[in-house]
Amino acid sequence: MLLPGADSAREVAINWRTEAGVKNTVLQWARAIDSPGLHLAASTTSGQSRLLNTRNGVARHHSVRLANLTPDTLYAYRVGGADTWSEWLQFRTAASEFRPFSLLYFGDAQNSVRSHFSRVVREGFRVIPSTSLILHAGDLVNQGDGNHDDEWGEWFEAGGFLNGMVATVPVAGNHEYVPRKTSAGKPIRGLAPHWSAQFTTPGNGPPGLKDTVYYVSHSGVLIVVLDSFRAIDDESSAMLQARWLEEVLSRANARWILVSHHHPIFSVAVGRDNQILRKYWLPIYEKYGVALVLQGHDHAYGRGTNVIEGATLSSGLSPPVYVVSVAGPKQYIAAESAREGMQRIGEDMQLFQVIDIKADTLSFESRTAAGRLYDAFDIEYRADGTKQVIPLLNDGSPETRCGNPSQPKPSRCWEGTELAR
Repeated sequence: MLLPGADSAREVAINWRTEAGVKNTVLQWARAIDSPGLHLAASTTSGQSRLLNTRNGVARHHSVRLANLTPDTLYAYRVGGADTWSEWLQFRTAASEFRPFSLLYFGDAQNSVRSHFSRVVREGFRVIPSTSLILHAGDLVNQGDGNHDDEWGEWFEAGGFLNGMVATVPVAGNHEYVPRKTSAGKPIRGLAPHWSAQFTTPGNGPPGLKDTVYYVSHSGVLIVVLDSFRAIDDESSAMLQARWLEEVLSRANARWILVSHHHPIFSVAVGRDNQILRKYWLPIYEKYGVALVLQGHDHAYGRGTNVIEGATLSSGLSPPVYVVSVAGPKQYIAAESAREGMQRIGEDMQLFQVIDIKADTLSFESRTAAGRLYDAFDIEYRADGTKQVIPLLNDGSPETRCGNPSQPKPSRCWEGTELAR
């Protein structure tokens, strides 16, 4: 698993898993060359490991951070196992200054991951094989019945070699938290142990949240990840993250700012609303010119933004643009309030998003698992330095509605577990 550091031009983290008896955490790396003799010039770096006991037994999870890398450089690496090595994998560091790049953004995978999410992540890579980052906006797996290790195995199989070659930006959702009890027996929800074992994030977030709140500077773009579950569960966490976010954005010197968290600022699904996020986080997004807020949780598609006072909807849209998407088969019904307040809504679709970032234009496409373009817009810099949203899908295509003839309940189109065993 390849993850970006705080400065992804010079830092990455690499995670892998072995049998419990492999106690040495060793990684070899070198600049990629044409010759197979990578090992001749490779450096060896050690890291840390931890044991994780699951229903599948005890495994060892390894983590290595590589620092002082050269920007915009192709590297190759391999990781150690039991007297053997993995295959050589390659990654390119980000540029040290602004440089155009593309990223893939996925909403919840969560259920039936191997059978249904696999085609989505692979179709995304087929459409944009040059992607520089992959962002998962929470609920990567379900973790509902305790068989978490199997579910994570499905998630890693779905992404395959991409996980080790394209840096991933993971966002924690409510399903990344599992039931626990305090020493006094009080039930709480804590971060599942797989998360920290598998994802070595930059660790630059506020105290107590360093595994799930962080920022990454990537080729002149600032990407900030927040923990919305903790914010909704505990208002003091919403306030803490807001203070940290304002501090980060107040000193940001980035061409574009993207934020991601799991729960939406503006909900799409029936019966959902996250007022606490609008109270503490939305004013900061607007104050510091955040371009995109990438979210999940509601298992439908929704895209909305602000309408400039006195302007028409077609010509007066301004960022931030708030997007909710879903990649897995669990599908909800959109609320009528969302249809009234958002510019694009959709149900009964597995989706991936391609975000293409240039100096003066950020282009966004949402595509279905079958490759159909469902939504598209640009955010453009104006001559005065402000930004404007330009909707691009003007073909009059209708909103996609639930087509399941056996809809399980009024609020859901699919449970996400049908036909998957």
